[in-house]
Amino acid sequence: MNDPAQHAPSPIDGAALLDEVERFHRRFNIFPREAAYVAVTLWDAHAHLVDCGDNTARLAFLSPEPGSGKSRALEIVEALVPRPLATVNASANALFRVVTGEEGRPTILFDEIDTIFSPKAGGNEDLRGFLNSGYRRGASSLRCVGEGANQSAVPFPSFCAVAMAGLGSLPDTILTRSVIIRMRKRAPNEHIEPYRQRTNGKEGHALRDRLAAWADQVRAQVTDAWPELPEGISDRPADVWEPLLAVAEAAGGTWPERARAACVELVAAAKDGEPASLGVQLLTDLRDRVFCGADRMPTAEILRKLHNLEDSPWGDMDGRHLTPRSLAKMLKEYVTGANEPIRTRPIRTTSGTPRGYYAEDLADAWMRYCPPSSPRSATYATSATPQVNSMIDVADTEHVADTSATPPPVLSRTA
Repeated sequence: MNDPAQHAPSPIDGAALLDEVERFHRRFNIFPREAAYVAVTLWDAHAHLVDCGDNTARLAFLSPEPGSGKSRALEIVEALVPRPLATVNASANALFRVVTGEEGRPTILFDEIDTIFSPKAGGNEDLRGFLNSGYRRGASSLRCVGEGANQSAVPFPSFCAVAMAGLGSLPDTILTRSVIIRMRKRAPNEHIEPYRQRTNGKEGHALRDRLAAWADQVRAQVTDAWPELPEGISDRPADVWEPLLAVAEAAGGTWPERARAACVELVAAAKDGEPASLGVQLLTDLRDRVFCGADRMPTAEILRKLHNLEDSPWGDMDGRHLTPRSLAKMLKEYVTGANEPIRTRPIRTTSGTPRGYYAEDLADAWMRYCPPSSPRSATYATSATPQVNSMIDVADTEHVADTSATPPPVLSRTA
């Protein structure tokens, strides 16, 4: 009688296999930081296990200039992932049908994705919707199928692994779902092997087949796994990194520790690389460069200070200064600690009662949306109770921004 155990495949050392995949990338790619090699290697393996979790992180190779190795990085990934589908231009409708094709769920590889979301491309909202929705299991889009009056709405699943390469940046909704690798040109002393599809592609495919075999062995372990997340990683970054950390824990060795370190580093790098929204920039400038510890300020004085900030956009917004109306419109998008829109209120001064803004009304928005600041500028981000000491004229409020000496005087509050 044949013993089934005699025909069972030998267990594959996951940690050693991922080490080999990482070395393969290092032969042909120069990544900007060590954490990138860890992340890309884990993503290669995750593509073979995409069905095991609730999310699949997008992988984005981005750079400010051509010739930074983005396309080569995508080419190496292509050799290592299951059912790769490389494209530089595809409609959302075509991709919906590919994902549900009989050949099986593909790994989609988008090169030159910057051309898809450029202003000339009109935003490509359908494709953006595909990339956003396909990040989560069970997501689908409704499309009408049939002819004439004989049509019916059919849900098309969009869940699949996607890697991208392009110049510049991507829409924020895609970036927040991505592991971002910001590529750069190689320095003269940085050398890599030339990649030849006819020879090196076969090496990559051999690794791909071993990754597939290892994935079959650990599929049950990775399915619905709850890997340990680094401290401070939550919300969307946790969704992005959870499937990669699950792969690292299944591999064992040094990979769980390296994966968590890479997670922390790349999440922080992504935040550093994100330009703040105009609203967050306004809130931050108000806290750190306008109020600077004052408990209230008339609108006219706020605008004067904002217009004088040379490295901010408030003095030239589409050819116009920021106005009282546009300032009010932007701040109404945020709320006070009492969950009311931020609005102007009267401020009593020696020369009248102009309308302006109170730090206590801005405090909740400062705390929730602005990056950490020095203790002095954070005074009203942590306390909603202003201290009222004396009355000064509106003309004297220009001294409020001076943080180099004693605390500035404040205006008396309307009774």
